[in-house]
Amino acid sequence: MARIVMKFGGTSVADLDRIKNVARHVKREVDAGHEVAVVVSAMSGKTNELVGWVQGMPKVIGANSPFYDAREYDAVVASGEQVTSGLLAIALQAMDINARSWQGWQIPIRTDNAHGAARILEIDGSDIIKRMGEGQVAVISGFQGLGPDNRLATLGRGGSDTSAVAIAAAVKADRCDIYTDVDGVYTTDPRIVPQARRLKKIAFEEMLEMASLGAKVLQVRSVELAMVHKVRTFVRSSFEDPDAPGMGDLLNPPGTLICDEDEIVEQEVVTGIAYAKDEAQISLRRLADRPGVSAAIFGPLAESHINVDMIVQNISEDGSKTDMTFTVPSGDVEKAIKVLGDHKEKIGYDVVQNESGLVKVSVIGIGMRSHAGVAATAFRALAEKGINIKAITTSEIKISILIDGPYAELAVRTLHSCYGLDKN
Repeated sequence: MARIVMKFGGTSVADLDRIKNVARHVKREVDAGHEVAVVVSAMSGKTNELVGWVQGMPKVIGANSPFYDAREYDAVVASGEQVTSGLLAIALQAMDINARSWQGWQIPIRTDNAHGAARILEIDGSDIIKRMGEGQVAVISGFQGLGPDNRLATLGRGGSDTSAVAIAAAVKADRCDIYTDVDGVYTTDPRIVPQARRLKKIAFEEMLEMASLGAKVLQVRSVELAMVHKVRTFVRSSFEDPDAPGMGDLLNPPGTLICDEDEIVEQEVVTGIAYAKDEAQISLRRLADRPGVSAAIFGPLAESHINVDMIVQNISEDGSKTDMTFTVPSGDVEKAIKVLGDHKEKIGYDVVQNESGLVKVSVIGIGMRSHAGVAATAFRALAEKGINIKAITTSEIKISILIDGPYAELAVRTLHSCYGLDKN
């Protein structure tokens, strides 16, 4: 017998038939004698609809926020998960399974006060553990918790993944299964490279890089939590037959295991290729090369919640002037330029330039730590295809390369092939 947390995303619970199918997945684990908690997202498209309703309401007079009130926004958008948890509990009860729904505040899942993008601070799992021990299935609304102001707080997009991993850590689960519309984590996007392979295992660090660099399988924060708390996490498909052979395998169910590096016996040099579209490059020309100039640039951007990624600095021959180039999401370009303009006098640049429509392609693998020449292989392969590199950043386990948008798919295919990821 094991303790398992199962999470089902929006496409897995998109309608009543799919919710009934999810109930079959849960029943399989209950019948095997496991203690089970289930975390659910809102039905597919429902959160967007709820957000649209909020945006359609009049703003508070003088408010700069696009929403009415962050606390009321949370009250509205969190209702989608509440509906799903109740419906799944009803479906399980119809199968003669003892189940009840839980909202974030009932557990409680304690969060900070950042409504709309709250972070989990602590979870008291004692009541759920007690109920699970009595044979009851806990069906938990994901994406939500209770803020210090005693108001409901949501965790941001993809927050149900974070809820599931955090609950798995709180109840000391043996496994956290993330059910989605794909059957695991692949070496790259199979829509671009049909030869992409499903990975049997991937290390937490690699998955964190994959998630942060463009892979949409898991939310970044959920991977961070899994890594910190050593939560063994499986990515699985909810669309496979719940009773298919192997689906009930406790140790090696179908899907991809995200685990500690020590569990991976044979480590590949490169595990996967990720890409992120809609990157933009901003360049500040002829800055004074003096202490504090970087803080003057990136401090105000951080305060405005603009995520800066690749940073390249070029210093003039006499050392008096420098150019600073960095990337931001394309949607933040206008906001970033305005922030830089507001601080132009303090920063001291001559001109600001920007270019949108770029793509960041990343090579990821823990095996890179102990192998030389990984970067050179990428540069050579892209050069042979006539792909120009605009910027490069590296870490122990990843190389990120900025290129023009039209070359994205060619670059992904080229890198996937040059590292032998096409081969079984």
